[in-house]
Amino acid sequence: MDAVRLVKLSQHTLAQSRAVLDIVGEAWQAQALAQAIGGHLAATGPPELRGEARGLSEAGGRGCAVLDHPGMRRGGIRAAQLTEVADAAGALTSLGALLGDVSMALVSVACATDEEGLYWQCIEAIDAADESSDRIRGMLRRLALREQERSGEVLRDTATGPP
Repeated sequence: MDAVRLVKLSQHTLAQSRAVLDIVGEAWQAQALAQAIGGHLAATGPPELRGEARGLSEAGGRGCAVLDHPGMRRGGIRAAQLTEVADAAGALTSLGALLGDVSMALVSVACATDEEGLYWQCIEAIDAADESSDRIRGMLRRLALREQERSGEVLRDTATGPP
């Protein structure tokens, strides 16, 4: 399944989540998706994104590691369905929005819980989501620069015309 479609599915599922375990589970799913998209782009994406994409994959993996709560993984790992990242910029933009939503949901969980372990898991997961978001912004900047350079080349080629 395409990355943008998976992210949209995750956004919808997170928006429907009301119970703490469901919210934490969706945060875990989002981090797993960041890890998978980062890994995919590191392996097959544009060369200028590969370093940041590896960093995104690692940050997503850390986000999954800190969220260890019972019942989280019911229904399987959604990110395992990733088959392609057809639109890198679109996938990264959507993933950044999802991670922002996840952070806000985890803030709500952290503020409402009396369980110290869950509180610190949420705080660490928010940090991991922030790190992933930073990586995503860096990758989007690189894509924008690449697009500007290509546009500049097209304009130069058009201005000089055929020999």
